[in-house]
Amino acid sequence: MSPSAALTPVLAAESPAPGLDNVIAAETRLSHVDGQAGELIIAGHHLQQLAGHRFEEVLELLWSGLVPQSLSAGEIAARLGKARVRAFALMQPLLPGLAHLSPVESLRLLLAALPDDSAEPHHVLAVAAVPVFTAAIIRQARGLPLVAPDAARSHAADFLAMLRNEPPADDKVRALDTYLVTVSDHGFNASTFAARVIASTKAGLFSSVVGGLCALKGPLHGGAPGPVLDMLDAIGTEARIVDWLTDALDRGERLMGFGHRIYRVRDPRADVLKEAVSALKDGSGRIAFAGKVEAAALSLLHERKPLRPLQTNVEFYTALLLEAVGFPRDSFTNVFAAGRMAGWTAHVLEQEQTGRLIRPQSRYVGPMPA
Repeated sequence: MSPSAALTPVLAAESPAPGLDNVIAAETRLSHVDGQAGELIIAGHHLQQLAGHRFEEVLELLWSGLVPQSLSAGEIAARLGKARVRAFALMQPLLPGLAHLSPVESLRLLLAALPDDSAEPHHVLAVAAVPVFTAAIIRQARGLPLVAPDAARSHAADFLAMLRNEPPADDKVRALDTYLVTVSDHGFNASTFAARVIASTKAGLFSSVVGGLCALKGPLHGGAPGPVLDMLDAIGTEARIVDWLTDALDRGERLMGFGHRIYRVRDPRADVLKEAVSALKDGSGRIAFAGKVEAAALSLLHERKPLRPLQTNVEFYTALLLEAVGFPRDSFTNVFAAGRMAGWTAHVLEQEQTGRLIRPQSRYVGPMPA
């Protein structure tokens, strides 16, 4: 069948925004990203105001008004503790199915198995489950026995204890709390929007957050922090920094940890995480080396691409922080999901309140029948 030469009036209309750039899809009270000013507001607070607070306190802010009974951060901590214990029990029959799967594939499998008829509030169980599942995935891959959660610990502290099988150091708990808070929500990013689309069908919270994880898994979204460490390893020594970066740019390669789709200036999350990493009591040599790489990279990028605002993004110091507190680099996307689950659950709850199916229109540009 030959394509029709005629186009219908709708085809002659203005082209849609590619990638939905600058399209307002909904209203939200959860977070605001100002890429021109380099500003992130989460539930009415600048990120810099929330840094240093516990993850449970940000959950209190994000969930407030979206659930029938608003809980304090302390009450949320207690419920998360009980839910971690429940997630550990739910996980046991599924562990054999994780063989030969990557950490994020394993997390996808385990989250998909959370039952829709669970008596626990689904938003609480979803947040509680990710650290339990991630720690188990890492330890099983290493041939180590699993560590059961301790409901009395804070969320970040228990995450590290399940990972390392030892009481976590206070500075590492603070660093992980800062990371979880920093990535808890970030506007209508790809994974959050995917979760809201699924939520709009009334598929349920667990299905929605699995969809969010599937979007986060993509290398253009949540799969990028690990390669920052690969870059640092490849550079190796301070004497090689400028030559290595110059050669990479000459080959047209991207410098990992620099540039962002939204921010036209420095990513505010990078500064928060840099401060958190710098406060750790060990790993100072690695951090100092990374700082020199960052300075050289910014100088070269400004020189080579003066019209493109390529600044340090959240991935650069995410990689350093997660490595310093003990996570292997192939698990970084899982830890990202542990923090972003706060935002996903809140957005799902917010979307469910609208009762409106997300169903945009498309413009057909294919052949017409004769």
